[in-house]
Amino acid sequence: MPTIPLTVRGAQLLKEELHRLKTIERPSVIAAIAEARAQGDLSENAEYDAARERQGFIEGRIGELDGKLANAQVIDPKLLDAEGRAVFGATLDLEDLITGDKVTYQIVGDDEADIKVGKISVSSPIARALIGKYAGDVAEVQAPGGLREYEILDIRYE
Repeated sequence: MPTIPLTVRGAQLLKEELHRLKTIERPSVIAAIAEARAQGDLSENAEYDAARERQGFIEGRIGELDGKLANAQVIDPKLLDAEGRAVFGATLDLEDLITGDKVTYQIVGDDEADIKVGKISVSSPIARALIGKYAGDVAEVQAPGGLREYEILDIRYE
């Protein structure tokens, strides 16, 4: 499995989710299965089927998180010596040259991406267009609505 880039915060969130799944969710679903099993006939027991399905989901997610964390390359943006370039973990202030709108994005790993809070995946078209550029550069992004141009106003490593 290839290495998975994560920010320090992203790795912490995955660890917290894994801990919650192992210490709260897993015991809870095991208890639900035991309770449903005590009700008798399992062939027509919807609670048992639902609990087993939930257990499968939890175990699958635990395995997925274990794998991601084992292959994670945790990158702390504060420790980067990127010499002012846009790199993984950097926070960028951008201006859309067509609309004049200003936005702030942090380039993060796929698991951390959430456009609503300004976190874009390193594999997204906009992040790929921004990587390697400096403040003052213009990045052209092929978006579903057509070509967009963003001027990089500032780059921070926080």
